[in-house]
Amino acid sequence: MASTPMPCPSFINIVSFLLLLCLCHHTGMAAGESFACDLKDATTNGLPFCRVNLPLGDRVRDLIGRLTLQEKVRLLGDIAAAVPRFGIKGYEWWSEALHGVSNVGPGTKFGGDFPGATSFPQVITTAASFNASLWEAIGRVVSDEARAMYNAGTGGLTYWSPNVNVFRDPRWGRGQETPGEDPVLVGRYAASYVRGLQGTDGNRLKVAACCKHFTAYDLDNWNGVDRFHFDAKVSKQDIEDTFDVPFRMCVKEGRVASVMCSYNQVNGVPTCADPNLLKKTVRGQWRLDGYIVSDCDSVGVFYDNQHYTSTPEEAAADAIRAGLDLDCGPFLGIHTENAVKRGLLKEVDVNSALLNTLTVQMRLGMFDGEPSAQPYGNLGPRDVCTPANQELALEAARQGIVLLKNHGPSLPLSGRRHRTVAVIGPNSDVTVTMIGNYAGVASINAASQADATVLVMGLDQSIEAETRDRAGLLLPGRQQDLVSKVAAASKGPTILVLMSGGPIDVTFANNDPRIAAILWAGYPGQAGGTAIADVLFGTTNPGGKLPMTWYPDQYLSNLPMTNMAMRPTHSTGYPGRTYRFYKGPVVYPFGHGLSYTNFVHTVASAPTTVAVPLAGHRNSNSTTISGKAIRVTHAKCNKLSISVHVDVKNVGSKDGSHTLLVFSTPPGGSGHWAPHKQLVAFEKIHVPARAQQRIQINIHVCKFLSVVDRSGIRRIPMGEHSLHIGGVKHSVSLQASTLGVIKS
Repeated sequence: MASTPMPCPSFINIVSFLLLLCLCHHTGMAAGESFACDLKDATTNGLPFCRVNLPLGDRVRDLIGRLTLQEKVRLLGDIAAAVPRFGIKGYEWWSEALHGVSNVGPGTKFGGDFPGATSFPQVITTAASFNASLWEAIGRVVSDEARAMYNAGTGGLTYWSPNVNVFRDPRWGRGQETPGEDPVLVGRYAASYVRGLQGTDGNRLKVAACCKHFTAYDLDNWNGVDRFHFDAKVSKQDIEDTFDVPFRMCVKEGRVASVMCSYNQVNGVPTCADPNLLKKTVRGQWRLDGYIVSDCDSVGVFYDNQHYTSTPEEAAADAIRAGLDLDCGPFLGIHTENAVKRGLLKEVDVNSALLNTLTVQMRLGMFDGEPSAQPYGNLGPRDVCTPANQELALEAARQGIVLLKNHGPSLPLSGRRHRTVAVIGPNSDVTVTMIGNYAGVASINAASQADATVLVMGLDQSIEAETRDRAGLLLPGRQQDLVSKVAAASKGPTILVLMSGGPIDVTFANNDPRIAAILWAGYPGQAGGTAIADVLFGTTNPGGKLPMTWYPDQYLSNLPMTNMAMRPTHSTGYPGRTYRFYKGPVVYPFGHGLSYTNFVHTVASAPTTVAVPLAGHRNSNSTTISGKAIRVTHAKCNKLSISVHVDVKNVGSKDGSHTLLVFSTPPGGSGHWAPHKQLVAFEKIHVPARAQQRIQINIHVCKFLSVVDRSGIRRIPMGEHSLHIGGVKHSVSLQASTLGVIKS
């Protein structure tokens, strides 16, 4: 389910160069009706499930106990039926808020007082900021606007966002929806955005977020294989080391209210019918406090397309027994009652599913009477598309733009020297952003007469999108030829601006001295034009970093999308995936991004030796240690962290925001199955010109300095770990201890 917000109404100011402004017209607020427990309804206002002073669990169990089996079953789909005898209205669970409130899900309707909502940059662009506080701030704005629409009866409160699948393959059409290729980056984005959406009150939800699509889902339609039929063969090592990481962080650190299972199978079992994934892992090990929902029609897909069960009743029973609580689609609503009657499922299993969904609805206040009398009840049309919200969208776009090349340097452009700028390319007309005509012929006269030429090129939703994976990594159509010809004819510097979700092989442009600079803007949202102009003319000093590796096109020569292995296989020439395991040539590495100034790093203080205390006082001769690596479960992990203080000095003449990335390389004896490096921490800081800032980085040893062996067991390698901070390297030796934590 792709999710594109409907932006605030806007117009184009061509003179200001791609300037997008949001104009929102607001009228008076129209309060929505009560979903349930209307104080004016004498038949329900005395019932326990409507009494807000009772414990939540008691209220939910009271309601479930009053429902018939037929009524319960009709609550199992995203279009949950009304229960008129208890004053409960129907509810559409499916709403989307990937980067702003969207009209993709049927639960949200734009029009009238709500012609649009603030459209933030696509997630891949926002992730390039590496700014967790920004991600949380965006979530708060999105949930404000969502609550405002709910209060007026035009929106829901359950949003099936964010997408936290790892961007494993550069061809994946939905990679643009994700925060990138690194599992820790994706997980931290997930936890931050979810906290912004849901609020920080553990008992009450502002809106209910959903981390999707669990799991190993990152293929839509490639080379005759589609997501509805794909069986992802994934090792225990890669499940634990890569695919589980962001979902675990989303549930345990973000405390998300929902997880969505995916269409595909994993090792022969549909994810929405796998109790090991849903009941044992998400609900049991990670302790999800919320509900599990299927991707739309997933239960029907594993019956009709994958032929996993013989009858639809068996499919319904398998899904609910596995831990599925809600079906996006009608399948469970149609077949669950017969599954119970045939003895394939017990009514208590249905009750368990409803316990999870109804609890979330009650945490949202949907059984507390009129919305206007509740927390967030004062939000209305005036709180949507506010100047502050639009400014945040602009700031997010600015922070997400990545400066890939700056020869000379040629950027920023000068308002005095570059009085005329030719803007050329299929993505230069923001009225049809991302819908380029790749066969178009540009004006070579505009380039030859202008003081500077800006080529706005890249991809669009016809090239990469849900259900549409890419065939290759080169610029589509005749874009490469167009770029080279315009650069040759240009009077002034030629600047290449790329819009895309996935990486592009622009080796030709990187190596062409006539192309002075290259910017990547991703899909920058409603304020993208302004943000690009700000970077080009130096109003903003770029500080974005690539959240994914940019590979040369030949990287794909021995890389089927269907091969899920993260690590390389040298005997077959399989190259491995992402910066953590692939060691071959790249166009731009993960974390690459230039600035208009220069930053110098110095480690001010950091330990050189850290003792890892063993639980139960095991010694080095016990089975706890295997190959000089301690099982994480055998270490006392609670407060085991390394504190590193880093001085960041801006030695240039411009103020700038800097992304501090910290990578770790495990000891050499960790085995070829360990990543050659991995991201362990990142922080965003602003440093004025000629100034210095000290920042403290805390690295949790068990979480971030551990590796996963071939059996899927997470271990902490003993010995010397190398921390890479910018161009600085610092070594920390981890040593097993039965005495306690010792740092020096």
